[in-house]
Amino acid sequence: MRAIAVSAFRAEPCLVELPKPGPEAGEVRVKIEYAALNPRDWQTADGALEGVAPHVFPLVLGTDFAGRVDMIGSGHNRFRVGDPVLGRVTAPPVGRCGAYGEYVCVHQDSPIALVPRDMPLSTAAALPSAGATAAQILSSTAVRSGLSLLVVGAAGGVGSFLTQLAAARGIGVVAAVRGDERRRMSALGAATAVDTTTGPEALETAVREMYPGGVDAVVDLVSTDPASFACHTALLRDGGVAVTTRGVAAPAGVAWADFRLAATAGLLDELASLVARGELRVPVDMELPLEKAPQALVQNRAGGARGKTVFAI
Repeated sequence: MRAIAVSAFRAEPCLVELPKPGPEAGEVRVKIEYAALNPRDWQTADGALEGVAPHVFPLVLGTDFAGRVDMIGSGHNRFRVGDPVLGRVTAPPVGRCGAYGEYVCVHQDSPIALVPRDMPLSTAAALPSAGATAAQILSSTAVRSGLSLLVVGAAGGVGSFLTQLAAARGIGVVAAVRGDERRRMSALGAATAVDTTTGPEALETAVREMYPGGVDAVVDLVSTDPASFACHTALLRDGGVAVTTRGVAAPAGVAWADFRLAATAGLLDELASLVARGELRVPVDMELPLEKAPQALVQNRAGGARGKTVFAI
């Protein structure tokens, strides 16, 4: 099968030919039609989990996928051949199976769910990691209707989902973005969007005008250094909470959390149902052939994503 893999940590991803994986007991093999790009993919190639989890090489990249079950492992299984599914690759060793390939094997109890009728598989592939991250972050902040939320990096996949889910709960969302994204973020439910490329003063001014005492919560999806994170947490009201997805510590005295995704099949079912009912839009920005994945990973590493990129397998 064709797949995008790396031969070693920090090696260049490239298109390779590998044997089809075979499903073990309790697993399903999925013939992938679409895979979605996540920052986790290039971070894994860079060795983010080196020494934390076992790896195999060549390491097939990719976490999120959608396709159809084409083989069932031994024993009882809740899926059937032909089922359209979406899911995440989570089981070790890292690289044994990845979403950037024609086939993937995952356990039936892993984050995998049926794709609702009439949902395009390209849409379904873009949902698992970003959608589940947004839903669990929103739950962790405990921000409720009538309160306020600053989302830094709101134009990307997670930010686009988070903006929608928060707005649907009656939360006032300040979307910090790169470039003029006011129209798109407004369509997703943001109360206002601020172009951060004009300097940090623009964001502070916008927040103070709308929420003089500060926002109730900050979700920072982009800052990789304490100084940048501190600038955003300074916009919190007293007693507000901050969340980072980049492992950066907040200044002393700020309640904060370093988010780690723990997606479940049930959560994917809930998110897919929201999409099927038209209550959640999946922000697919670009669809590319699998062969273009290495270039797309380079672009994603540079930041500034607008929605999700999916690869047609």
